[in-house]
Amino acid sequence: MAKQKIIVLGGGMIGSAIAADLVNDYDVYVSDIDEERLNAIRKHHPVKIIPADLSSEKSIKNIVTGFDLVIGAVPGYMGFKTLKSVIEAKKNIVDISFFPEDPFELDELAVKNNVTAIVDCGIAPGFSSIVLGYHSTLMKIKNYECYVGGLPAEPDNPYKYKAPFSPSDVIEEYTRPVKNVIDGNIVVKEALTECEIMEFEYAGKLEAFNTDGLRTLLTTMKIPDMKEKTLRYPGHIEIIKVLKECGFFEKDLIVLDGWEYRVVDLTSAVLFPHWKLDEREKEFTVLKLIIESEDKRITLNLFDKYDDQTNTTSMARTTGYTCTAVSRLVLNNIYTKKGISPPEYVGMGTDCYEFANNYLKSKKINVKLIEENLS
Repeated sequence: MAKQKIIVLGGGMIGSAIAADLVNDYDVYVSDIDEERLNAIRKHHPVKIIPADLSSEKSIKNIVTGFDLVIGAVPGYMGFKTLKSVIEAKKNIVDISFFPEDPFELDELAVKNNVTAIVDCGIAPGFSSIVLGYHSTLMKIKNYECYVGGLPAEPDNPYKYKAPFSPSDVIEEYTRPVKNVIDGNIVVKEALTECEIMEFEYAGKLEAFNTDGLRTLLTTMKIPDMKEKTLRYPGHIEIIKVLKECGFFEKDLIVLDGWEYRVVDLTSAVLFPHWKLDEREKEFTVLKLIIESEDKRITLNLFDKYDDQTNTTSMARTTGYTCTAVSRLVLNNIYTKKGISPPEYVGMGTDCYEFANNYLKSKKINVKLIEENLS
């Protein structure tokens, strides 16, 4: 029997990790505008490649024809339009792009086109929401906290940070207003605020601060108190606050030598060589979830580091393998809900939660779950 066909849209760090994880079981294609990047993936893995401009709606619709599943791994600013094009092409999709738009705007279209579209399917949001969705079926949750970060093993540059993805996506985290839930009400706060130092078993002391990561949980979960914070080495945020206050993250246009630029785009270009991980540079991902009811507390701790054997970053592993686990659920007709599905919907099925959890563990990603009675 012929293998099912998968097309990965986007051949970056995470898209290539996704393709590599699926290629032994499926007929995998990767599409990207960068042919050099595609050839690098094909050099190491038996994938097929399709060079294409993924900013084109027509191009995407032509590319995805004939595939059993589409995986969206494009940059966040392209994510929503890409998702819409795939749904219009009537193809199931699992998407990891962190786009600012509301995915539920496409729910009616997805249902109409009989499409299963799973969004935000990375580490957090993603695996974090799968865990929350599962436990929401077992207890009445009153408090949810998520702490997550990806960091270099050695914070040896002035910023005490390097990014496993584009600086522009990181800057978006630092500038977008934060929506938390307090006493059942959505409360808007400024990003980078309410900093606190936390201790982690493998990572040591890290600084946690407000970022806008609850996303679909704001509407899908009726939990009185919810917050999400990003983790960095202590001192990083003070540097970022100076840049922000000086206007380096503004989206206004400036003119230089007759050319127009957005200030934030210039900042991203300047930061990129400083924040780019060196080849085979060691880094790690840390995730801590706290889920509480009146009488029980669930604490999940996840830690993963760079894989020397496969030369895969921890961020690509934790994000990509969450995506490939859920992709297998869709391809095997275990998860079949039509319309837009955030990861918490996936986690509400016990078999789906257990599969995703066990899949990460099978990849030697360190996941520990602790239950405490509070009564």
